[in-house]
Amino acid sequence: MVLGTLATHGPQHGHQIRLTAEVTNVGEWGGVSVGALYRELKLMAIEGLVTEVRTEQVGRRPARTVYAITDQGRMGLASLRERAIKDMHPPPDPIGVALAFAGADDDIEELAGWLSIRRDFLEVVLRELTSERERLVGKGHIGPLQAATMRRGELTVRAELLWHEELAQTLAEILAGRLSASDPGARELKSDDDTSRALLPPGGEGS
Repeated sequence: MVLGTLATHGPQHGHQIRLTAEVTNVGEWGGVSVGALYRELKLMAIEGLVTEVRTEQVGRRPARTVYAITDQGRMGLASLRERAIKDMHPPPDPIGVALAFAGADDDIEELAGWLSIRRDFLEVVLRELTSERERLVGKGHIGPLQAATMRRGELTVRAELLWHEELAQTLAEILAGRLSASDPGARELKSDDDTSRALLPPGGEGS
């Protein structure tokens, strides 16, 4: 994030870079630790990725060091981008583990309640992502690539919501099966229905 900002916008001090991070909210969706920004700038200067070009001071405010990306920093930026784009390893999936190893005696209704809360939260997240992208584009704070990146996040949430719909149906079927298994009358009725259907000629049901 830092190297890309300096490469795009030219020399900047840490506060300017931090404002970019806050405006784009990259700490939330990109996993960027904005709080470590100034420390990282100093480390990158030691590594030769950025260089200090001057110091600025406005009034009684603390002096601010302005940094510029170096040739070595541009090579590092290209390497980081290539690595990020080629990385096909999915992140950890705790909810997948929780469901894949759910016990047979788990309370399905309680599980469905938790998942419903998660789905409602994702719907809020989707609305906020869409609104924020439209706001940033409208104000000219982000370009087409940045907007496309945010749109990718929206589509990811939409896919998760679709999965929630399918999972809700699966849980309903599991719960219906358990209720049927615990009610002998329901089993007998189901058996009679199956037998009746088996005796009907093809196309005879509903005639």
